[in-house]
Amino acid sequence: MVSYAILAPSLVAVAILLLLSAFFSSSESAIFSLPDEPTRTGTEDGTRESRTLDELRANPHRLLVTLLVGNNIVNIAITSIVTLLVARFVPAELTVVIATLSVSVLILVFAEIVPKSYGLGHAESWSLRVARPISYVERALGPLVAVFEVVTRWLTTLIGGDQQIERPYLDD
Repeated sequence: MVSYAILAPSLVAVAILLLLSAFFSSSESAIFSLPDEPTRTGTEDGTRESRTLDELRANPHRLLVTLLVGNNIVNIAITSIVTLLVARFVPAELTVVIATLSVSVLILVFAEIVPKSYGLGHAESWSLRVARPISYVERALGPLVAVFEVVTRWLTTLIGGDQQIERPYLDD
């Protein structure tokens, strides 16, 4: 028997997770596309948000890892929930196809393309608005971010890549 009791809470959870994914995607686009001038201006006005943004931009690799770890955790949770939902309501042989297609469309449209476009179009104001929440996420995910920072730097060195590849995007 199919249980519909789980449907509404699961859809609410997916909607909240999509918003979080959109937050991470739009923040990444906004901050990494931000020209130097607004940050300098923000620093001169001395707002808490501008100082936090400058602190985040001081370590672009850690910032990128934080945003990607947060976004991937959220996207994997979306995938898991949708897959479980689809498995309850459709035949088993269609579960993977339907879950993959539906999650791909949801994430691409609502958590990647539209939010990244928004972030690019509102880089300065959005960067300042998201700076403090991102700094909280960075602290909350600190141990996990640190592990991924070390591993990715090591792998980058191993393959002969530039460990400071993000730096040109945020140079002052």
